[in-house]
Amino acid sequence: MTVYFIGAGPGAADLITVRGARILASCGVCLYAGSLVPRELLAECPPDARLVDTAQLDIDRITAELLAAHGAGHDVARLHSGDPSVFSAVNEQMHRLDEAGVPYEVVPGVPAFAAAAAALKRELTVPTVGQTVILTRIAQRATAMPEGEDLATLGRSGALIVLHLAARYVDRVVEELLPHYGADCPAAVVALASRPDEIVLRGTLDDIAGQVKAAGVIRTAVIMVGRTLGAEQYHDSHLYSPGRERHVC
Repeated sequence: MTVYFIGAGPGAADLITVRGARILASCGVCLYAGSLVPRELLAECPPDARLVDTAQLDIDRITAELLAAHGAGHDVARLHSGDPSVFSAVNEQMHRLDEAGVPYEVVPGVPAFAAAAAALKRELTVPTVGQTVILTRIAQRATAMPEGEDLATLGRSGALIVLHLAARYVDRVVEELLPHYGADCPAAVVALASRPDEIVLRGTLDDIAGQVKAAGVIRTAVIMVGRTLGAEQYHDSHLYSPGRERHVC
């Protein structure tokens, strides 16, 4: 059997990849985070599949479920919200499967920051304005941030910063970024990206915290801060420039 770590996407059930949906439909066991993964996705599972909500399970119990499925000869779909490559807690699961000799594969998904950019109708990299995107979070109750990755340090780059798991601490985010970006720097918050109840807030560092509080956003949100969010004057990309030399095969 094989464990498939599948990126379920940011929320909308139809944003799972074709590959992810195909594998999901073939697995006899599906482990999913009930607090994040849309229930509609479970309709892709076989009618007789064993469905396990991992929202209240710790890593040992999750591993036990994976090993039990392996022992029974079942393929397992392990659904993670967004994409497994960032903030997914997949590493510790893969490490335990390595130790147990259980094979697994990773199926990428649509990350939350991409869905947020789509909701904002913005390209996060803009020629001559900003070509760097920093994906990060802040330290609170979760794991501490490594040295040099605090917001004050990252903010010195002036790059577009995308913060996960930080909406509850928006005041702190603004306070730490304000000296580097200025009060007029464009900022946005997208909560529940791609879902029917999606919330999109646009503003600046000066007013975004007030908007977040007024909207009651405290979780399942992405905060973005950077000049590319408001860029109106810039050079067109060289990719499609009329002046770019093109060779005809």
